[in-house]
Amino acid sequence: MVKSIAKKEFISTLRDSRFMVLSAAVLLLLLAATIVGLHSYKQQQAERELAQTTVNEQFANAADRHPHRMAHFGSFAFRPKSSISFLDFGLDSFTGASVFLEAHRQNSANFSQAQQSASLIRFGEMTVAFVLQMLLPLLIIFLCFGAFTQEKETGTLKLLLSQGVSLRQAAWAKVLGYSQVVALVVAPSLVLASILLFSAGGFEPASNALLRMLLFVVFYLAYFFIFIVLSVVVSALHQRSSTALVTLLAIWISCCIFVPKATANLGATLYTTPTKAQMDADVHEEVAKGIDGHNEQDERAEALKQELFKKYGVNSLEELPVNFDGIRMAAGEEHSSHVYQEHFDELTEVFEKQNSISVYAGLLNPYLAVRHLSMGMAGSDFEHYIHFQNKAETYRYNLAQGLNNIQATRLQYGDKTTRLSNSTWKEFEPFRYEVPGTGWALCNHVVSVVALLFWLLLVCVGGFKLIENINVV
Repeated sequence: MVKSIAKKEFISTLRDSRFMVLSAAVLLLLLAATIVGLHSYKQQQAERELAQTTVNEQFANAADRHPHRMAHFGSFAFRPKSSISFLDFGLDSFTGASVFLEAHRQNSANFSQAQQSASLIRFGEMTVAFVLQMLLPLLIIFLCFGAFTQEKETGTLKLLLSQGVSLRQAAWAKVLGYSQVVALVVAPSLVLASILLFSAGGFEPASNALLRMLLFVVFYLAYFFIFIVLSVVVSALHQRSSTALVTLLAIWISCCIFVPKATANLGATLYTTPTKAQMDADVHEEVAKGIDGHNEQDERAEALKQELFKKYGVNSLEELPVNFDGIRMAAGEEHSSHVYQEHFDELTEVFEKQNSISVYAGLLNPYLAVRHLSMGMAGSDFEHYIHFQNKAETYRYNLAQGLNNIQATRLQYGDKTTRLSNSTWKEFEPFRYEVPGTGWALCNHVVSVVALLFWLLLVCVGGFKLIENINVV
């Protein structure tokens, strides 16, 4: 009997011309977002790969220079796109694509899409994730709001229950039927995305692209199921279709529009970020307290010199077996890097606290939970950005200290004119970045996974418990 009810709901929905028009529009948006997103991904990825190859070659083939001049010449680190980031751009459009790697400074990523686009980008981008998060729940609401109310209004619900079917069984049957309809709308886009991605060579076993894609799909299926069950339960609790629809629309507005904006504003209010001018001033003040690699008269540099005299048992800089200029530069670089990293970590902590409001609000709102999981699987969330920034900083520091070591071991003290052959620069490995694995991404979104499971449990157990207690007059 349950299968018959599910089949009836499935067929009757397909015969509804209004639903067919809405579902066709959503499907076309999904397909368009998939194709446009993949094209944008390929274009940006190709540009970044070419740029990274170019700057790596420029560094390796740079002219003969003094090693410290080479440290200031620097290089760039370009952040590659995650394989499935075309499904959810997330924060990628705002966090920047490249970092300039130079001595004595830790730079943040620049040249984001938002910096180069019109202000309309603030209203959101038409991505697969946007359609799945915002429009699919709206379609589900228009699909399911009359699940029980229409039968109550026509009097067929009593007839159905007289056949020995319980309200709980009828509700599960309707959920099953509507789930099949939703799958018809979503499946073509996700199948197309998988075919286009993997047939184009986007599948790399090391990047866990397949596992990320599967989890991406699973999380959204759970999200859709929550809205389907919720819509059926709300329909069962109301006597009229109009009131059920208004209630569901209020829930959608609250979950998808009001609460996300409110949590973002609350986070920014509770945890304020320092201005760039203030942060630069604080960093400059603290860096000035350390060894100045460019000032031979610096008191701290003098203390370092005396330590080296004592260590090597000499009385002059010329007698040292190492070039004091390089040692002083390395000490200054170590101090400045520590200061920059300390302030960067403090700023990151503020952003993480701001984000935590939204993350824990996922326990009250499934939209926020799936949004974080979607960005996490797509590799376009804040955690992936910080991972790249830290890898770029590690490379920058090692590059600067490597050049300081060359100055300390291969040049004489006071020698500021000798230019080393460009073969020296080829000793350094070029910057390469790999997107972290799926397990790492999941560990950063445990709360969101728990929130999604909590909502599944809540609607399935609590929702159907409410249906069982309904008295059908």
